[in-house]
Amino acid sequence: MAGEHIERRLAAVLAADVASYSRLMGVDEVGTLAALKMHRREVVDPAIAAHNGRIVKTTGDGMLVEFASAVDAVTCAVEVQEKMAERAASGAGPRILFRVGINVGDIIIDSDDIFGDGVNVAARVENECEPGGVCLSANAFEQVRGKTSFSFDDLGERSLKNIERPVRLYAVRSAAQSAASPRSSPDGTKALPLPDKPSIAVLPFQNMSGDPEQEYFADGMVEDIITALSRFKWLFVIARNSSFTFKGPAVDIKEVGRRLGVRYVLEGSVRKASGKVRITAQLIDAATGAHIWADRFERDLTDVFALQDEVTAAVVSAIQPTLLKTEIVMAARRRPENLTVYDLYLRAIQQYNLLTRDAMAEAARLAYRALELDPRFGFVAALAGLCHMNNVTLGYAIDPQLDRQEAIRLLRLALSVDDGDPETLAFAAIISAFMVGDSESEIEMADRAVALNPNSFNAWRARGWVYQTAGLPEEAVRSFERAVRMSPVDPRLHITFTGMGFAFIELRRFEDAIIAGKKALRQNPSYSAAYRCLASAFAHVGRDDEAREAAARLLQVDPSFTISAWIARGGQSNSKLMIEGLRKAGLPE
Repeated sequence: MAGEHIERRLAAVLAADVASYSRLMGVDEVGTLAALKMHRREVVDPAIAAHNGRIVKTTGDGMLVEFASAVDAVTCAVEVQEKMAERAASGAGPRILFRVGINVGDIIIDSDDIFGDGVNVAARVENECEPGGVCLSANAFEQVRGKTSFSFDDLGERSLKNIERPVRLYAVRSAAQSAASPRSSPDGTKALPLPDKPSIAVLPFQNMSGDPEQEYFADGMVEDIITALSRFKWLFVIARNSSFTFKGPAVDIKEVGRRLGVRYVLEGSVRKASGKVRITAQLIDAATGAHIWADRFERDLTDVFALQDEVTAAVVSAIQPTLLKTEIVMAARRRPENLTVYDLYLRAIQQYNLLTRDAMAEAARLAYRALELDPRFGFVAALAGLCHMNNVTLGYAIDPQLDRQEAIRLLRLALSVDDGDPETLAFAAIISAFMVGDSESEIEMADRAVALNPNSFNAWRARGWVYQTAGLPEEAVRSFERAVRMSPVDPRLHITFTGMGFAFIELRRFEDAIIAGKKALRQNPSYSAAYRCLASAFAHVGRDDEAREAAARLLQVDPSFTISAWIARGGQSNSKLMIEGLRKAGLPE
């Protein structure tokens, strides 16, 4: 009798049901029931027994299974899904898709039944699962990661019905991509696997005004956005012809992701009213349906082509850094042993942005690991070169000459591998500007980088530094300002603001330099170059106390700083007013 034996224990709980049961029953009730019993008898039950599971109960088209081991539960689920995919591909009988959710948690055992949070969460996880897929709660994932050959996709946190706190979910990639059933669309079309780098499709924007002329405007703008995004080589961008097959009625974003094999989808709408055009856009994670970014742009409808260009630039400059930030966060959650070359690059970028001594060392280590796995990854070679350059310019190097030589070697390696990538060209131009000093060559590289991708933050920022070190501060300011427009929330803006401040000093715009230096410090209070900017600018306008305070903070961050050593670090020969201000601020010669 229920209630005679009650106990608590930790267990792996598997909840499963038939994703397409109701629809199939309406078509062929007898045939569907027979097929389901056959699948149970020939596939599901034998797999559960083989992996030491116990079927607690069945609920018509679903079941609850208890395992002593989470590894057994996941292995069993994947085995079932793979066999079901094979059966679906053969076309024998009604096509039945299972969803499987797995959780590890406390359960209450009451006779032959189980209850409790462990069961409730498993059932809710199963509800979030794609047909043909296997999803795990974070608790289950922690028990299996590194112990199986399966790969996992982090689906982020989900708010589950009747569960107090959000639960992070993971999908077993091998089950989701093994065959037609797990990665298929409802119409039976096979879904495409995700590429090994961020992938995006830009859908046709909806014309909300009813004016056919706005249809052309909206389509043209989407084509421009696709072209602009395709210039970022770290992005996989679906071509216009494929994206435009989804033009017309509303679509399921998850289905778009499956059909086109992309992680992200950009959609939007265009509305014309009272001489203005309002464009809305939103970036969606196709795997989870979560909104990552959304914005609205309203412009006067005058020159349609100029408006198209302006909105394209605004959209691309907003979503490019958003995508990169999202990917970096995802990479940080992955296990080190499962890292791909691209993950190593993302982790290296994350460390590089910190600009501390230890972070430079770690960024270089990760970049070298990526290069070992892919010697043709030119951009990561340039990134490693930047780390060595920063060791010199920020005073971190034990032997500056060795770091300088390695930075130059890496920039040459990067260019030999890929001198047509704007991001690689941009980084190479900066390294050369500070470590070599061939202004004509560096300006040519920087100009080519922005010509290849005028929407690249890195290209415009690099151009600013190149022109600044070449003694052309007006052009440097224009480049830095364009970089800020390209990526107004970029985590590296403190470098950009500092470069802008250096250029303002050479233009005798000392108050502007102070504003720029303060902006840089608000983003990164330990960035030594920003203190150099403020010390010099304050000294030039006679704000001596603030100049000395900035100089003191600089020496705290960079204790070995001297003016002569800083000049020797490279790229300073054209910064005459900067050097004069540092001397006025009382910094050691």
